[in-house]
This record gives sequence, structure tokens and C-alpha cells, in this order.
Amino acid sequence: MPQLTHADVESAAGRVAGRVRPVAVARLDPDETRSYGVEAPAVVWFALEYMQHTGSFKARGAQNFLLAHRAAGTLPRAGVTIASGGNAGLACAWAAREQGVRATVFLPETAPAVKVARLRSYGAEVRLVGQGYADALVACGKFAADSGALASHAYDHPLIAAGAGTLLTELRERIPALDTVVVAVGGGGLLAGVATAAGHHGIRTVAVEPDNCRALDAALRAGEPVDVEIDSVAADSLGARRAGPMALAVARRDDVRTVLVPDAGIVRARQALWDQRRIAVEHAAATALAALRGAYAPAAGETVAVVLCGANTDPGDLTGRDRG
Repeated sequence: MPQLTHADVESAAGRVAGRVRPVAVARLDPDETRSYGVEAPAVVWFALEYMQHTGSFKARGAQNFLLAHRAAGTLPRAGVTIASGGNAGLACAWAAREQGVRATVFLPETAPAVKVARLRSYGAEVRLVGQGYADALVACGKFAADSGALASHAYDHPLIAAGAGTLLTELRERIPALDTVVVAVGGGGLLAGVATAAGHHGIRTVAVEPDNCRALDAALRAGEPVDVEIDSVAADSLGARRAGPMALAVARRDDVRTVLVPDAGIVRARQALWDQRRIAVEHAAATALAALRGAYAPAAGETVAVVLCGANTDPGDLTGRDRG
């Protein structure tokens, strides 16, 4: 697979400009920063990417993918197809609708009902297959071969990753003093794009995985992508059975640090976002924030942006503490 470059991210930024929502940011006050486990007097920002079209950063890659293929004249009549745990499918379906393209989305039968309903609201044909992303991916590949549909990917494609990397370009514009960006990792498309752009500007990337959803950590230990078992509260978004080669390549760089966090910390971070900010995000978004409580300790004076990457979730389990 070709190595992703900063030029790829810049090209993606030109394509998606005006077609995605620019990322909003929010700076935490010192007391709030300490409540998330940061002991040193660091400057912490939230990147509110859950406010993106379709509720996650995935809209960036989906737009870049389809726009690039349209420009190249390689969009078939059969449309586009993708296998997804949910968010990539939502983004693909939305981008396809925006460009008048048919979308067929394969999801595991375990996908949250809220994501399935939203997919159908975008006009996509939804097919539920198997118990995990890998099952949906096999079915999607067969459909693409049989129908001639253009196969997209949830994370492991240069156009998808480059689109995700445009988030970092915008963050640097909004936070010129940015030292570190913290992102959750599933298959690694967000990591690959963000770290590629961040490294160009001398910004550190912290890649965060749940303890029991650690495809990137396993790949680093094995020296190549390998299959892992998935068992985490964040599995619906971060449950890739193996990391992509692009993610593994960037994770080996000196300016990228990889860490693991427990499910209990993810749940606590998600609840804290609701209690303190009335932000209802997926467990995947809370995974990045959970790293600040021990797995990654910012230094005094360090400026950190935590990417809250998605909010396609049922917030019903967040509201019990504040009734009355």
C-alpha cells in the first residue's frame, strides 16, 4: 500500500472544503482539566468532531473518497458499498446521498439500532451480516465483486485516511500552540490521517485503544497486522479485528505514542462528559479522553487536543444521576 503523505491530506482538504463542517473546539478551565485526571498545569482542548455531519469524523473520509472517484470518472452505476460497524457506513451513505450515488452498507447484526435507523434515513440499503465487522467485510467484498459496486473501506484506504487527516489541519489553525493530539483507534484510519498531518507540523499524536480492543497494540507487538479478540464497551466503533497497514506504519514513528485504557475508565470518562458538559458521546470518543487519567500524562504547559470523534449513541444510560 502506498505511504500516506501530507500532500494527500492537503489534497483532501481542498476537496472537502465547504462540504464538511469545520471542527469546533472548546478549552477546559483548570478545575475541569484536573477533574479528568490531569495533574500538571496543562492546557486541554476538546475537538468537538462529534458535531460533524453524520455524528462522526468519518464524513471527512467518505466525502474525499467519493469526490476523488467522481473526479477520476470511476464511480460505477452500481454505486458504492462499504462494511462498517456503523459510523463509516453512515458517512458513506450520507456522502453518497449528497452526490446522488447509490449506497449499500453491510453491518454486523450487533450494530446499534440507532445507527441502522440513521443509515436507512440517508437512503442506504442496509444488510446485516454476522456477529462482527469481519463478517460484514467478507459479505461486502462478495457484493462488490458480483454487482460492480465501488468498494469503500471503513478505515484502510488512503483517500479515507487522508480525509480524516483534514481534522488536524483545522485543529492547527484553531490552536496554533498545539503540542499533542489524542485520538481513539479502531482500525486506524483516523490515526493514520491525523498522525501524518501532525508529524508534518511537529505535533505529537497519542493513539488510544481499549484494553480488550487492541488491534494496533497487537500489530506493533507482532510486527504486522494480526487478528485479535474483541471485547469492549467501545467495540461498536473501535472493534476492528485487525489494524490497517497505514496505521501500523505511522504508529512506529517516534512522534506517535500508543496507550491502552480499561473499559471502566472509558465509561467514567463518558459519564464525566455528560455530567460536566452535557456532551453525550460514544464510548469510542470517551476512549481518547480516558487516556488523560494515567495512560498519557500531559506535561506542565503542554497544549493537548482530545478528539471527541463520534456521538452516534443512545444517551439513555447517561441521565440517571441528575434526575429530580
